[in-house]
Amino acid sequence: MFSLDIFHKKYKTDSTEVKIRNRPFSFFIPRELEPFLDQNDVFHNFPLWAKIWEPSVVLADHLSSLEPRPGKNLLEVGCGLGLVGIVAASFGHRVTMTEQDPDALNFARANALANLSPSDPPIEIRRLDWNRPDLDRTFDRIVASEIIYSEKDYEPLFGLFKALLKPGGEIILAEGFRESSFNFFKEMSGHFEMKAQKKIIRTPEKEIRIILCCMKFKEQSSSSESSTVNREP
Repeated sequence: MFSLDIFHKKYKTDSTEVKIRNRPFSFFIPRELEPFLDQNDVFHNFPLWAKIWEPSVVLADHLSSLEPRPGKNLLEVGCGLGLVGIVAASFGHRVTMTEQDPDALNFARANALANLSPSDPPIEIRRLDWNRPDLDRTFDRIVASEIIYSEKDYEPLFGLFKALLKPGGEIILAEGFRESSFNFFKEMSGHFEMKAQKKIIRTPEKEIRIILCCMKFKEQSSSSESSTVNREP
């Protein structure tokens, strides 16, 4: 059975503090990345999950502003350390957090234990392969942050959305301003109604621009409409 004692015996950690709408949270983060790197190719499956990214903070803040809906459930894809799902649960949403990397799942479990109270809605943490989205139910809302880095992920994500989003449900994504993000949203625009906002986080060192995009499937105009991601010539 998973516990914080078992977690701390396995991992060396530091912690980082995040405040969302004046509510403090503390997250365990890896003290060093080397244990999670492929020594033959450090860029293969690089542990992007091991950091709290600014778009995740933007998405967590957005979800905390939404009124929880009784009986409605939320799926987080690529939860990383767990910030978004844990914040959403602490503000009353019923959340399932998912990741593929087993170490990321352990950090998400530990952070959920450290931050959530018995009075918060129960949170579920599960492994999810984007190429085989085999969860046993569908969701009213799917959310994710900083997951769009490669064109090879466009098709699996689109398939995941089709498989796991309830009819009439919505997808909320928070992504940094980069070519892969813009190309993804452009390709998805043929299948989704989109409402996008630009968010800016300013620090003394830099300005970070973030896209917060809400997406709903368009009504199918005919049964013959393509169900695959369109590629531009």
